[in-house]
Amino acid sequence: MDQLRRHGRIDFAVSEAMADPRCSTSDLFNEAGGKMFGMLSCRDNQGRKVMLQAFSGQYNGLWQVEGWVGPVFDVTAFNDLILAPEQEIKRIGREMGILAKGSSLYRHLLVQRRTLARNLMRDIHNLYQLVNFRGEKMPLATIYIGSGAPPSGTADCCGPKLLHHAVMQGFTPESIAEFYWGGSNVSSTRQHGCFYSACIAKCQPILGFMLCGLQAQ
Repeated sequence: MDQLRRHGRIDFAVSEAMADPRCSTSDLFNEAGGKMFGMLSCRDNQGRKVMLQAFSGQYNGLWQVEGWVGPVFDVTAFNDLILAPEQEIKRIGREMGILAKGSSLYRHLLVQRRTLARNLMRDIHNLYQLVNFRGEKMPLATIYIGSGAPPSGTADCCGPKLLHHAVMQGFTPESIAEFYWGGSNVSSTRQHGCFYSACIAKCQPILGFMLCGLQAQ
């Protein structure tokens, strides 16, 4: 929190001259609201303390920022996967925009767009291959124990990103903290500078699998 307050940006691992304007924290205090951040204290295989940090989801369109843990999937593969389907979904949306909502063609295109969106989400979820501390690797949709399919953004929160990075690096987690930074969200369930536990909808249904094999400290 002190780093965010002093620097006013999240890329404080680089000099101010190299700072990316997209990494400024000023946008977190506008109408759209703030963002969750997390810290994970770990030990490497030599017993040395390692501190990991993550932000939830993307930061102004950035999946990766120096000094921060990246997403659980390969960003290049993700971008390649979504390019064509997203273009087609947008094209259908533009075509629907000039049609009467009650027309048969409009309804047909609506079903087509929904099918494309559903299939794209399924393919995106297949990119999320999560590993636990037993060394087991499974796709997101398989380990998710909530009702229905995983919501959009599942495994993009700080906790899953931090734990996934720790297990991939062979680190042993010891403690974790997640806090909210910026203006309150629309529902006012998040307040600036306050700590929160893992979210019920997206994190809790997958953290059981992710923590398997980790011995209690």
